[in-house]
Amino acid sequence: MRKISKLLLALSFVVSLTSSAFAVTVASWGGAYTESQKLGYGDPTAKKLGIEINWVDYSGGLSEIKAQKEAGAITWDIIDVFAFDTINGCDEGIFVKFDFDKDFPAAPDGTKASEDFFAPMPSECAVGNILYSWNYAYNKNNIKGTPKTIKDFFNTKKFPGKRAIYNSALTNLEIALAADGVKLGDGGTRVYRKLLEDGGIDRAMNKIKALCTDPNGGCVFWSAGAQPPELLMSGEVVMATGWNGRFFNAIVGEGAPLVQVWDGQGLDYEYFALVKGGPNEADAKKALAMMTNTEMLAGSAKYIAYAPYRKSSLDIITAGEPWYKDGKTEMMPQMPTAPANTKNYFLVDPFFWADNNTEISEKWEAMKAGL
Repeated sequence: MRKISKLLLALSFVVSLTSSAFAVTVASWGGAYTESQKLGYGDPTAKKLGIEINWVDYSGGLSEIKAQKEAGAITWDIIDVFAFDTINGCDEGIFVKFDFDKDFPAAPDGTKASEDFFAPMPSECAVGNILYSWNYAYNKNNIKGTPKTIKDFFNTKKFPGKRAIYNSALTNLEIALAADGVKLGDGGTRVYRKLLEDGGIDRAMNKIKALCTDPNGGCVFWSAGAQPPELLMSGEVVMATGWNGRFFNAIVGEGAPLVQVWDGQGLDYEYFALVKGGPNEADAKKALAMMTNTEMLAGSAKYIAYAPYRKSSLDIITAGEPWYKDGKTEMMPQMPTAPANTKNYFLVDPFFWADNNTEISEKWEAMKAGL
């Protein structure tokens, strides 16, 4: 009896090792975003590599993975993270450092991975996943004329009516200076230099304050991504900043008569990080390399209007139009990184906001309180 028990225990241990060795767990944000990841490149990667990839939801930050590490019970292999989480996780030894051109495949034309990324990585522990846009939209049924530039968003004489803007200063200061005549330059480098100059932040704040106190304008502050399309459809505002994916869903999914304006957009990012000492680190590294290759990243754009981090992925989307899952919607016009949409844009600078957020937030809240 004792021999049988030992045999069963040994067999169960082997089964456990075998199953865990071929299961990779990815922590992401849930909803339509995770669905686009799973269907766009998660499932195809799992099929090609012959491994299982499980997706779990989390609420962001490093607290959960730190708790797993401290308990000696790490259950996640890959995490979808913000830029500064990759930096902090790298510094604390939570994530694996990459050799980008060794660990990730080149583009189909042979371009090295590091040169195929739309923007440089914030740390050695980050590999780009998607880029999304902070842009603005309007309801074509509730406005006279055609707004085309970021200056038009602030032009209450030509386009009277309230504007919806994000509840915090993030991206509002950048668009304010762009509308005030500051040329964004190479990915927005000039606008951040201006913000760091004496009086730069005040200049941007005053531009926002003027919009909010203008009798022909006014501001409605939003905090949830669903609000901007709703505010536009209700007619409460004539223009609204927001996330391009939300506007896209309203237009394509609900038939909303909204038009997006890309001039002056802010490009923001999501990254993957590989957990050091994760339960399936070797398989996870293989899966991550495949999920972030040119073909796989293009696959996510079949399900969501976020741009693949690989520049070469856009060629696949172009060649396969109409690319969206409905079989009739072209996705290149919806891609934040499409050439037509990046004539005047800025890359949201996580270092600027990490270094200056406390001071800016105090000024911002004081400005709002005085409106």
